[in-house]
Amino acid sequence: MPLSEHEQRMLEQMERALYAEDPKFATALEGSGLRTYTRRRVYQAVAGFLVGIALLMAGMVAKQVWLSVVGFLVMLGCAVLAVTGWRKAPKPGEQAGGGAGPQARRQSRQRRSVMDRIEQRWQKRRDEQGGH
Repeated sequence: MPLSEHEQRMLEQMERALYAEDPKFATALEGSGLRTYTRRRVYQAVAGFLVGIALLMAGMVAKQVWLSVVGFLVMLGCAVLAVTGWRKAPKPGEQAGGGAGPQARRQSRQRRSVMDRIEQRWQKRRDEQGGH
């Protein structure tokens, strides 16, 4: 459910107030903090994947099937975490979240217009179904 215009204005006011009150904290919440977090998450997932390989091999050597299955599941989970973390990580030059730059504003306007169109289509369908 998209935010109403009033809610969007309130959110923008809160963002501006945050930037005015503590710009260092607001900047930390933007791209670099998220980029560091996702990079750390990917590294942890790779380390977990290696632990999963070790468990899988240990299970094969000890002839313990359950240990091999656990190792495989750890590998699978860590691979999923690494791939999703890698895809969500912002690129080095781009800002994550609602940055104050003109490009970020343009993107948020484009997202809003897409959401507006989706909402209009949804409303049209509801109206058509209600009329039948």
